[in-house]
Amino acid sequence: MGGDTPGAVRRLKLASSQVSYGGQAVIEGVMMRGPRKTGIAVRKPDGVIVVSSRDRVQYSKMHPLLGLPVIRGAVSLIDSLVVGVDALMYSANFSLDEGEKIGKGEMAATVSFSVVLAVGLFIVAPTLVVSLLKNRLGLGGVALNLFEGALRLVILIAYLWTISRFDDIQRVLAYHGAEHKVINAMERNLDLTVESARGMSPIHPRCGTSFLLVVAMTSILLFSFFGWPGIVHRIVTRLLMFPVVAGVSYEFIRLSGRSTSALVRMLAWPGMYLQRFTTRPPDDSMIEVALKALEAAR
Repeated sequence: MGGDTPGAVRRLKLASSQVSYGGQAVIEGVMMRGPRKTGIAVRKPDGVIVVSSRDRVQYSKMHPLLGLPVIRGAVSLIDSLVVGVDALMYSANFSLDEGEKIGKGEMAATVSFSVVLAVGLFIVAPTLVVSLLKNRLGLGGVALNLFEGALRLVILIAYLWTISRFDDIQRVLAYHGAEHKVINAMERNLDLTVESARGMSPIHPRCGTSFLLVVAMTSILLFSFFGWPGIVHRIVTRLLMFPVVAGVSYEFIRLSGRSTSALVRMLAWPGMYLQRFTTRPPDDSMIEVALKALEAAR
């Protein structure tokens, strides 16, 4: 990490090991979230690493209810989306010419389209397909909900596998691996250097990929108790219940990142295996960027 002294590295290591850090890959960079700061590090086309550190909103201090289990998960999801989009826009603008900078309006339109696409692909499409096959399947309400959930799970896995095959996204996936390696090094109380992070796994239990799989599995269990009403009712119910699904999933992901229980590890294994689609081995220059982002998130 450049000019950091050994003492500074040790202080960062000890302070960081007491709390949970997370983040995401961005375009030619990494965003890291700490308890109070968000750090973004991006390597510009000329090779220079630019770093930004921003204060995080302390939602639990705004109102005690926002820090309660399950509720904090829904709040965290919204916060992650807002911070993640901001980090993507920040990183993207370093890759564009001056006259091609992405504005907030363009990013808002892109995010809105992405949300509509996600709702259509993962909520509307599965329930519509099962509705069309209902008479042929001859299943009851619980079984239809389970079948719909299984179809949603298949769509999610197929989606992740498909985007992982795109050449343009390979470097983003490698930065994702760099983010995990650095966090794994920190959580094992190692010196935060390229050398120590290089040997770490690019897989981490608190990854967003694991979260998506847990969301899919939680929705299968939860919606199986809702019967099989009309299609509009089903879609509205799934949308309204999504914050609950996200909150429960967040609590499991949070637990899996800290627990040493064999049962928790077994339940977390499918999500960690799925990360093989969304991470790639990073090179040392990517790990260096991830370390800079973590340093900024102190």
